[in-house]
Parts: sequence; C-alpha cells; structure tokens
Amino acid sequence: MKNIYIIGVGLIGGSLAIDIKKNNPDMIIHGISRKDATLETALSLNLIDKKATLDDIKHADLVIVSIPVDATVKLLPTILDKISDNGLVVDAGSTKVDICKVVENHPKRRNFLAMHPIAGTEHSGPSAAIPNLFVGKTNIICEVEKTTFKLQEKALKLFTDIGMRIRYMNPEAHDKHIAYMSHLSHISSFMLGKTVIEKEKNERDIFDMAGSGFASTVRLAKSSPEMWTPIFKQNKTNVIETLEEYITNLTHFKELMKQDDFDAIFNEMKDTNYIKDILNGIS
Repeated sequence: MKNIYIIGVGLIGGSLAIDIKKNNPDMIIHGISRKDATLETALSLNLIDKKATLDDIKHADLVIVSIPVDATVKLLPTILDKISDNGLVVDAGSTKVDICKVVENHPKRRNFLAMHPIAGTEHSGPSAAIPNLFVGKTNIICEVEKTTFKLQEKALKLFTDIGMRIRYMNPEAHDKHIAYMSHLSHISSFMLGKTVIEKEKNERDIFDMAGSGFASTVRLAKSSPEMWTPIFKQNKTNVIETLEEYITNLTHFKELMKQDDFDAIFNEMKDTNYIKDILNGIS
C-alpha cells in the first residue's frame, strides 16, 4: 500500500495517520474533509501529506472513512463507486448494522472492510490526534468473509502493526454489545453532567467541590454531539434496551436507600467490585 486516503482527519483518522506513517514512512497520507480549515490544520500538524477530494479516491490503495456514522451511511456507496478494483475502503464507525447494510448489494462490496477500532478520547478534531492511541486496543471486524482476502490481509497487517488486537463479530452482535460497553457510558456521562449543571445554576460553588472522581465520571460528556447523536440514532433499539436495564438498577438502588437497607447496598456494591477482575489489564 502506497497511497492512503483518510476521510475525516479528526481524533481517530488523525491518530491512525500518525501511527501508519510512523510505521510506513514511504506511504503518502491524503486528507479529505468538507472543511478546508480542517485539512489546513491537519497539514500544519503533519497528520497528512496532501489535501485531496473524493474524485482522487480512484488512486487510493486504502481509504479510511472516519466521519460520523450517518455521514458514512450516505457517503460509503459513492466511495465504493470511485475505488479501483485493487483498492480497499474501511470505516471506523461505532455502529455497524446500517453501514454494512447500505453496501450489502454494492458491486464492489468485496472492496470494503467494516471495522470499529475501539479507542478514543473525549476530544475531537485534528488537534486531538495522538500517537499510540491504538496500542493494545481491540479492532472489531465485521463480515470479514465478504472482503477480498488479499485486501483484508493487507489491511489487518497494517492495523496489527500499530498495536491493535483483531476480533471478529457480526454487525448485530457488535451493535448490541457496544451499546452496553460504550454507548450507555456516554449517555450516563452526558446526563450526569446535565444534572450537575442544572443544580449548579442555584449553587454556584458546586464545582469547587468537584474531585477526580467526578471529573473521570463526567469526562465523556465532553464528547462531540455531532458524532454521538447519529450513533444513538443508528443504534436506537439496543441503546433503549440498555437504558431500561440501567434505569431499573438505578430505581432499585433508590428503593434500597428509601428502605434504609444499607446492608443490601453494601452487598450490591461488593458484588459489582468483581468488575475489577473483568477489566484487569485494560488500559
């Protein structure tokens, strides 16, 4: 692979550009964006080597689509229309069902690899890109059997070389599991932030009391609404299911408080401490 085109040079696209270029200095990274200012910033930060347009994709060995998932669904068929027979398109979307479905009958479906690199921060834009973001992180690959073997082989080597673990999953299972492991935590963070902000209107000094626990819990509320609203929309059914279960647990906790049943509260927290063992080793 020589010519890499990244559509959406933000946190994920930009961080991929950094690590791919570090491992493959001869590769040429081209950036594509709706906003020229984004590409200018990406150039100034040395995330990309050149600016490009969608019409240039015919020259691509690899196209990485790292834009909001609703935009990916709209744009992906056009990107596949333009890719050469020897080029590969991958996406980095946090939902997979709608993205896979929109190209399921595309003549160049075998030139597409659906993936979700599970990594990130609460920041966005080219300036948020950082090196080594993907070291030790999992890259979920969906419907790998629908991608030409030689192309998927090259892409997977590229991503394992930057430190990613590869896991295979069907799109439906991916969207269901990611609703619990990622989407719910973002909603929880947004709503905690909303609750505290609304309270702060009447108690101006509340943020003086905010410690590291609050900061870490509400960190995800700084995430981009432009990116997360389409994710919630595409994964609506699974997200609602996770919310119903979460609300049930919150309501149960509240009832235990009302009943002064602090032994039960202790036991619930003690049982949940097991999550330390589950998460052990995850950076």
